[in-house]
Amino acid sequence: MLRRRSTKMKIREIYTYLDALSPFETQESWDNSGLLVGSMEDTIEALCLCLDVDEGVLETLPPKTLIVAHHPLIFKGLKRIDPSCYPSSLLAPMLRQGIGMIAMHTNIDKSHLNRYVAERVFGFDVLAQEEYVCTCAYEGNFDDLALHVKHVLGVETLRTVPCKGPITSIALTTGSGGELANSVHASCFLTGDIKYHHAMEAKANGLGMIDIGHFESERYFGEILAPYLKNFGIPVIMSNSKNPFNTI
Repeated sequence: MLRRRSTKMKIREIYTYLDALSPFETQESWDNSGLLVGSMEDTIEALCLCLDVDEGVLETLPPKTLIVAHHPLIFKGLKRIDPSCYPSSLLAPMLRQGIGMIAMHTNIDKSHLNRYVAERVFGFDVLAQEEYVCTCAYEGNFDDLALHVKHVLGVETLRTVPCKGPITSIALTTGSGGELANSVHASCFLTGDIKYHHAMEAKANGLGMIDIGHFESERYFGEILAPYLKNFGIPVIMSNSKNPFNTI
């Protein structure tokens, strides 16, 4: 149980707590979760929770803030630092202001995010979870399910692949899960970033699919972590990352 009350903390203290909550060692081999900016011994005075780091997020933060983000700012190896290009354009002001960053990506997908969205956001009962896929109880028709998804996400349109016959179960993976469709044992699969060939294969196999969006399905990251971090005694800033896509 957290009992510490302080206006300053070492990054190491936050990292150790987050590692116990959702172990970084469980991330995928291609991922880059963990401490990406700063030193474990750096002192921080505030926490910021966000889906992504962007200019809008940085403009709102005081110096010596530790950002805990879902998506890693540094993913592929950097071969040069050019402040005019992403991600160096964001790294430079972070380093100047003593702003650190921890990414919790595929590790928290497995431990918290997928189940939270299935249960707390969509209101489904999770029957089982294997890695990223939550299999949920649901009985009804496809159109009613699509309307429910639209209402929850607050969107006017959805990309869908209607399934054949009534729905007896649902599988859900937040973010980009189209490649997992072959491992789904359900009537309908809810995930984001569904590609054309995912849809073609699902249609041929009689699997329904609903694209719940990458941003739309993962924007609850900060909401999930906030209750765990409130007892550290330093301010926790909830920053609303912006969807890079516009709809017209």
